[in-house]
Amino acid sequence: MKKLVGQVTAEEKQEIQTLFERRNGLNELAKILTPENSDLYEKLVKDLGETTTKFQNWWDTKAKKYRWEAAENGNWEINFETCEIFLTTKD
Repeated sequence: MKKLVGQVTAEEKQEIQTLFERRNGLNELAKILTPENSDLYEKLVKDLGETTTKFQNWWDTKAKKYRWEAAENGNWEINFETCEIFLTTKD
């Protein structure tokens, strides 16, 4: 089930879209990079951890700011075209 629970500004949307794209790129890189290349691997792990934290902090901050409805086992999604925030659940 998907329910509209809010909207963010274009600037806020850009922040999360940048983090989303970076996280996805790092995850793809992680699939092909091996620990044998230790320097690059360590940088990847560090960057992925930092990006994931920033990504989650963005959601936590905006949820508090806008008081979005939440649900157990639910998560929020953003429509990058409309800046709308949806709560998705498995119902």
